[in-house]
Amino acid sequence: METRNQTRLSYFILLGFSQDSENQPILFCLFLSMYLITVLGNLLIILAITCDSHLHTPMYFLLSNLSLADICFTSTTMPKVLVNIQTQSKAITYAGCITQMCFFMVFGVMDTFLLTIMAYDRFVAICHPLHYTLIMNPRLCGLLVLLSWFISITYSLTQSLLTLRLSFCTNWEISHFYCELAQALTIACSDTLINYILLYMVTSLLGIVPFSGILCSYIRIVSSILRIPSGHRKYKAFSTCGSHLSTVSLFYGTGLGVYLSSDAPSWKSMIASVMYTVVTPMLNPFIYSLRNRDIKRALQKVLGRKLYVP
Repeated sequence: METRNQTRLSYFILLGFSQDSENQPILFCLFLSMYLITVLGNLLIILAITCDSHLHTPMYFLLSNLSLADICFTSTTMPKVLVNIQTQSKAITYAGCITQMCFFMVFGVMDTFLLTIMAYDRFVAICHPLHYTLIMNPRLCGLLVLLSWFISITYSLTQSLLTLRLSFCTNWEISHFYCELAQALTIACSDTLINYILLYMVTSLLGIVPFSGILCSYIRIVSSILRIPSGHRKYKAFSTCGSHLSTVSLFYGTGLGVYLSSDAPSWKSMIASVMYTVVTPMLNPFIYSLRNRDIKRALQKVLGRKLYVP
């Protein structure tokens, strides 16, 4: 019976924002604008870092990887959302849903690891400045990023393969605007125990271990900064960490809201998901460029026009 039901399943219904049909044109324009800003802003960050040799440092290498992950993270959900709104369709194919789920997990986990590595980079730069180039060498940075990609892809493939073995009988409706794993598991009519164990185990690890690493890094950073006698040097040290702290707060704050409300889909949970999947990646280029003179100068060279650099 489960095999027959599994073979009959060809699509899921993404309910998402479809219940508010009057505001569909507004939602389309809003999501399209945010998506274009996200892609363009992060591409400019990558281009500026690639073209300016002065930015070929560990901090900007990690930032360029974060921008790439943010582009891909947003691109796993927004194009399908825009197509569904424009065509007044709520369907996504079974293969498309599994694929979206897989890539969403890859780039979501990758963002978590990159933010943690960036916190460690700032810790070494401020707490051990004389040994910074020795510790954060290109080999270590490359290995950390490759390891992050490996773990992200391994977890995503494992969870996706476990999802493929599930059967979905009569309820094919996902109360979200994208194929969110926790929502998909609630409508499965086969045993999902292994899926839930892996989901909660990895979510807990990714919520506790990286965040603990970031928290410990910044406790040490703040302690070191407070011991600096010069007020100007204190401000400079705090400013180099402010951008990263803003991104971490947005990412973890909205991400926590998504997963705490994933069992009870509502407008609040979907707004939290929009913040998590679209708004945070969109704001990252502004957070990292508006107060960063090096990025401004690099963008000035790339765009070929004079930007104000205080």
